[in-house]
Amino acid sequence: MIVKKIALKNFRNHDDLSLEFQKGLNIITGNNAVGKTNIVEAIYYLSLARSFRTQDNKDLIKHGKDWAEIESLILEGDIPRKIKVTFANQARAIYINGNSVSKISDLSKCMNVLLFEPKDVLFFKDSPKVRRAYLDTNISKKSTKYLDTLSRYEKYLRQRNDVLKSDEPDMELLDTITDMLVELSEPLVEMRGAYLKDINDILIKITRALTGEDSEIEIKYNPYVELGDDFKERAKEAFKRALEGDLKRKATSIGVHREDFSISLNKRDIGEFGSQGENRMIALALKLSPYFLIEDKDKRPVIVLDDVMSELDQSHRTRLLKLVSKFEQVFITATKLEVKGATQFRLKDK
Repeated sequence: MIVKKIALKNFRNHDDLSLEFQKGLNIITGNNAVGKTNIVEAIYYLSLARSFRTQDNKDLIKHGKDWAEIESLILEGDIPRKIKVTFANQARAIYINGNSVSKISDLSKCMNVLLFEPKDVLFFKDSPKVRRAYLDTNISKKSTKYLDTLSRYEKYLRQRNDVLKSDEPDMELLDTITDMLVELSEPLVEMRGAYLKDINDILIKITRALTGEDSEIEIKYNPYVELGDDFKERAKEAFKRALEGDLKRKATSIGVHREDFSISLNKRDIGEFGSQGENRMIALALKLSPYFLIEDKDKRPVIVLDDVMSELDQSHRTRLLKLVSKFEQVFITATKLEVKGATQFRLKDK
């Protein structure tokens, strides 16, 4: 898929901006604070109905204005789709081909974006929540079953936490909800493990393409209970062992919502022992890997690389550009960057 056009009104620092993009590399350059990242932020928003920079939609509205708008034309092969998002204070409305949609899953089916931003250099040193978000977002894009199962799990998790927070928890109700969490967690653990196995094979190839080094890379998934024929029994036992602590903390301490994964580079945990450069390149390779798990070329995601070039030496820049030039559509922001054959956009100072 590709983003053919985008129009921003009162979005961040853009009063009224309209751009038309092409397949391949689209490079957005300009001095700091001219709004380069704001453009790719809007593109990312079309995929998940959320920003990668703020959780408050009010931040997306230009200062002094009371509304903002993103309007776009997305092509999936020969299929055109118009996506429009409007903001007014805390209210938000999403339209696909003129029809209002309320489910984020409806939006994510039409648009898929893979993002790498400067803070991703801390991906392996950050909290497990960041890595779970990577898993949940990318597997949900690939599998509606995963998204539906995860949504149901999260609903029961909220119910279990509500029971734990009550002054006199209903233990029978707690057991019933716990059984549902166990039931739903088994397919989630299975799909997470299978996905990471597939990603690992791709990650090795992409890392070698980016670094030119024949490194040994292995993803280690850490499920709260290992898969097996007696998964449900062991999971229930794990919840029983954690029950006393859960009642004291008034929160559920184990489950798929607490899981994590790590990556070893040449048998050493990269988050613990890797250099900043190694962390950056492996994180970048990991963020790009899901592209190759989507077999239908027309459904492959748009790539956004926000300010990634500034921290790379010339050798790694060259290797990265060679790799992403094979992708359907890529957006790169930089203060200054010229690439032969790329579509260039130079933003002027406000």
